[in-house]
Amino acid sequence: MERPSPLLIWLAAARPRTLPAAVAPVLVGSALAWQAGQFVAPAALACLAFGLLVQIGTNFANDYYDFFKGADTAARVGPRRAVASGLVAPATMRMAMVAVFALAFLTGLTLLRFGGWPLVGLGVASILSGLAYTGGPWPLGYHGLGDVFVFVFFGLVAVGATCFVQTGAVTAAILVAAAGIGALATNILLVNNYRDADTDAVAGKRTLVVRFGRRFARGQFAVAHALALAVPPALALLGAGRLATALPLALLLAWPAARQMRALRAAQTPAALIVLLGHTGLYLAGYAVALSAWLVAG
Repeated sequence: MERPSPLLIWLAAARPRTLPAAVAPVLVGSALAWQAGQFVAPAALACLAFGLLVQIGTNFANDYYDFFKGADTAARVGPRRAVASGLVAPATMRMAMVAVFALAFLTGLTLLRFGGWPLVGLGVASILSGLAYTGGPWPLGYHGLGDVFVFVFFGLVAVGATCFVQTGAVTAAILVAAAGIGALATNILLVNNYRDADTDAVAGKRTLVVRFGRRFARGQFAVAHALALAVPPALALLGAGRLATALPLALLLAWPAARQMRALRAAQTPAALIVLLGHTGLYLAGYAVALSAWLVAG
C-alpha cells in the first residue's frame, strides 16, 4: 500500500469524523448566549479552538496508548491508526499529543478574562480526562467509562462552559441542551466501539459494548437519540423556545435518527459501521445547527 503524504497521515490521526463532538456544544452554548442577548464572539471562538484541540489531543493520545496496550493490531477492522501501522513513530505521536494539549491549555487561558480562574480547573480536568481516556494506570476507556466521559465533557461541561463565559450563568435550560449534545456525542463513541468490540475484548479494553454486548449497545444508541429528541420540547417548557415549533423540530430530527438506528441494527461489516460513524458525526452537527437556529429564532 502506498504511503500517504504527511498531511493526510496527520489529518487521519486527528479523526475528522469525531470533530463534530467538539464543534456542536460550542454552537449550541453560543446560541443560548445569543438568545439571552449576551453573545460574545471572542469567547465563543476561544471555546471552539479549545474544544477542537482537546478532541484532537485525545485522538492522538488514543492512537499512542492503544498501540502500546495492544488494542490497535493487524487484526483491527477499522481505519488504520498512525502508530500501529508504522506511519508515525510512537515518540513522534507522543510529542504531537503533548504539543496539542499544551496549545489547548494556552488557548484556555485566554478565557480567564471572560470566566475567571475557576476555568483553569475545568480546562485542566478536560485535558487530563482526554489523557486518561486510554492512558494512565486506570484508563477510562478500558473500564467502560468512556461513554460517561464523553457525555460529561463534550456535553455538560462544553455547553455549560461555553454559555458561562458569555452569560456568567448556567441554567436548567443550558443543562438540558447540554444533555442532548452529550448523548449524541456518546453515540459517536458507541459506533466506534461497536465496530471494534471483538479486538477490544482480546486486548482487555472493556468498553460498554464488550461488557454488555451489541444488543445493549443498540438500546443505548436508541436511548441517546430519544434523549436528544426530547430536548426541544423540554427547552420550550423551560421558556427557552417556542413549543409550537419544538415538536415539528423534534419530528424533523426523528427521521434521520430512526434511519441511524436501523443502520446500526443492520450493520454486518466494518465498512458499514465506518459509514455509520461518519453519519453519526454529521447527525450531531446537523442537530446542533438545527437546535441552535431554533433557539436563535425563538
